[in-house]
Amino acid sequence: MLSRTASELYWLSRYLERAENTARMLDVAWHLSMIPFSITARDEIAATLIISGCMEDYEERYGAVQVHNVLHFFTLDDENPVSIYNCIRCARENAHAVRGRITAEMWESINSTWIELQEMKQMGLLTIGASDFFDWVKNRSHLYRGATYGTIMRNDAFRFLRVGTFVERADNTARILDVKHQISDVAGNAAVEYYRWSALLRSVGAYEAYREIYSDSITTENVAELLILSAEVPRSLRACMQMLCELLPAIEGDAGKNAKRLAAVQYARLQYGDVRHIFDLGLHEFLTDFLRRISELAEEINREFLEVTK
Repeated sequence: MLSRTASELYWLSRYLERAENTARMLDVAWHLSMIPFSITARDEIAATLIISGCMEDYEERYGAVQVHNVLHFFTLDDENPVSIYNCIRCARENAHAVRGRITAEMWESINSTWIELQEMKQMGLLTIGASDFFDWVKNRSHLYRGATYGTIMRNDAFRFLRVGTFVERADNTARILDVKHQISDVAGNAAVEYYRWSALLRSVGAYEAYREIYSDSITTENVAELLILSAEVPRSLRACMQMLCELLPAIEGDAGKNAKRLAAVQYARLQYGDVRHIFDLGLHEFLTDFLRRISELAEEINREFLEVTK
């Protein structure tokens, strides 16, 4: 496979995964911002800017953090490169470039999503409704993923699509967990903490899994163990690294030895990890180190397999 084609497939999936992750993150922040107690709308909405690393860009354009400005910034703002609008636009452009390597149903899913999104942009988020819009983004992502799994051949095109998904997903899960941990209520308000951690679990689709595994009250240590070390939760760090360790060695050819090694080392650290050791080290320190490692892995994937840096 040409490296340019591999790059476009890889970034197609990263952009779509990023759009879904952003919708999930905004959905829970939006709901939390409306809950009373000591939770403030600014704290929860500002966390999305911190997670995405967009605080400076936002402040330059909008100034003070306000709920509706942040929602527009991350959803339909065509000047924000990481908005849902631009993520889906870039995904569609990449899909068009590799039209011959994806199936008709995959293309129709992405193209129709882009057409509907342009219509929504004309209507505006207030008209659509924030929650309805976030549900639409998640449903369109599920539709594309189902079309991919159900129609594409299990060849290198499929592998690069999946590699992009899991690199993006691992990075997002680590960022959300790190930021939510840092803004945890220092006063120890049990109600606030319950809503924050349950919202985090819902944002990564793991609330039901947590209840099934732990059944008791939601604690920081249990949430961290679930989202870092659990092999059964699809968006956990361990599950993402496990899939990368399966996908990268399956790519044809001898390229990518460093990327495969980095993925294997990081997966081993999670496979044999212990939550008590993580908290002894410091959850923030552990997650910061993981983000550095996943960034290094992404750079190696780009250098050894891909052609275009985006």
